[in-house]
Amino acid sequence: MAHFGLTRRSALIGSLAMPFIRPALADPVLRVGDQKGGNKSLMQAAGVLDGLESRIEWNTFAAAAPLLEALNAGAIDCGGVGDAPFAFARAAGVKAKVILSTRSAGASTALLVPEGSAARSFSDLKGRTIGTGKGSVGHYLAVAARDRAGLSPEDIKLAFLNPADAKAAFVSGSIDAWSTWGPYVYLAVVQNKARILLDGSNGLMSGLSYFVASEKAITEKRDVLTLFKQRLAKALDWGLANTDAYAAAWAEETGVPVEVSRLTLQARGFKPVPIDAGVIADQQRTVDLYAKERVLPMRYDAASGFDASFNG
Repeated sequence: MAHFGLTRRSALIGSLAMPFIRPALADPVLRVGDQKGGNKSLMQAAGVLDGLESRIEWNTFAAAAPLLEALNAGAIDCGGVGDAPFAFARAAGVKAKVILSTRSAGASTALLVPEGSAARSFSDLKGRTIGTGKGSVGHYLAVAARDRAGLSPEDIKLAFLNPADAKAAFVSGSIDAWSTWGPYVYLAVVQNKARILLDGSNGLMSGLSYFVASEKAITEKRDVLTLFKQRLAKALDWGLANTDAYAAAWAEETGVPVEVSRLTLQARGFKPVPIDAGVIADQQRTVDLYAKERVLPMRYDAASGFDASFNG
């Protein structure tokens, strides 16, 4: 009987203990911030999302600034942005780091004037108003071009507008020029007969763009973040080698004409590059220019915004 009682008691203890055994945790979902015509369409077209779709939650933003705001608020884990808005965000205290860097010639950021504008160089815009997004790559281009032309901050008026409002102001003639990027450039060229006065090539811009992740995501979602970064790098290489196929997928997602998507992608041409001393030095120059403009409250060490452990 004693043996039987012990067995029953052991069984009872075992049955009571069973509910407290924790099941294996599900794979974490990576909340990815994207701009329309950004990484999502590229990765889908390149066919690199197999087995990863269920682990990604896409969130679309009109520009880098709201994407970085969402990252700062913890609403997303990561996303793609340009070097200029990232410099601005880090100064504002956004706790995120670059885990993948890409470089292009800088031609996809351009300063536009109306077809009938008399301006033939940046100097001709003295006393005029340029629309752009504050802290955007367009903002950086306008300031860099102004400095190269030898003009002072007082010689040019900057009107800080989001892309939709900037386009409306440009078309209506409320601004004299528009410094913008990517599809906004070529939509204006094709649809509104805008003329590219200058672009970010010839050393005006670094051509750097980044995929950044919150410090929390780097710590808590490193495995899926690493996998996503690897797939994105593979997709970027595919995009460089398959422009027509990429342009077709890009046009389908954004709704812009294929002609516009092809022009945009040919100018953009993002190529993955390692996070190294050269990349960090170029980012420091961006930080320094913004600090000089008093857009940033102070100069800071750009190296603190990079995580080179994701190289390779």
